[in-house]
Amino acid sequence: MSVLARNNVRVGGQPDGRPMLFAHGFGCDQNMWRFVAPEFEADHRVVLFDHVGAGASDLAAYDERRHGTLAGYADDVVEICRELELEDAVFVGHSVSAMIGVLVAARAPETIGALVLVGPSPRYIDDHGYVGGFAPEDIDELLESMNSNFLGWSSAMAPAIMGNSDRPELGEELTASFCRTDPEIAARFARVTFLSDNRADLASVDVPTLVLQCSDDVIAPAAVGEYVHRQIPGSVLVRMTATGHCPNLSAPQETIDAIRAFL
Repeated sequence: MSVLARNNVRVGGQPDGRPMLFAHGFGCDQNMWRFVAPEFEADHRVVLFDHVGAGASDLAAYDERRHGTLAGYADDVVEICRELELEDAVFVGHSVSAMIGVLVAARAPETIGALVLVGPSPRYIDDHGYVGGFAPEDIDELLESMNSNFLGWSSAMAPAIMGNSDRPELGEELTASFCRTDPEIAARFARVTFLSDNRADLASVDVPTLVLQCSDDVIAPAAVGEYVHRQIPGSVLVRMTATGHCPNLSAPQETIDAIRAFL
């Protein structure tokens, strides 16, 4: 299977425009960008894709060893970029894909010219002098809950991750997205995500970078966004009025405006 079919790659917008590559977070797929990505098609070549194991990607391409680290997912993205011959692309990564974007920029600097990190977290577990938002036992409990009852975990966690309790349809959409994911692959990806530590990779970022930090984000609290901003030289931090972890769904216009202002 081709690289583009493997990751269900969809290309739109202007063929000669600056490329923009939109990468979704855990438990989601490219559909999560449907309110944001089209707004850039008038000026940009817009690329959407699904990580292996998500959406309409080729599940047979999932490799437990390759995809046992975020580096494996970054390698997939590098292959997409090279297949499409992307240069100076703007990588827009939500949640775990923010750090995947950081790794892609390091692995294939000729392809990435800017980073937009939406709700990034280089490490989810608290450490000495570092606030990640979760104690080690919190993550152990989360992963155990996923392994024992993935659908139940999804129903409980998705609304909390989404936030915006006054708009329950958003939490319901995220729950449905989680539940469409293969439970075994999702559990492995969750382990890769929540046990990752990419703090050491931030200082080497040498492209213009925008950090979008939501309010009341239970996955990536404000202290994490501020840490990412401090560690990436010359980065821009925008504290959004949007609440929750998914502004691409809950506050698309604010997300679009922040990205446009940055570009």
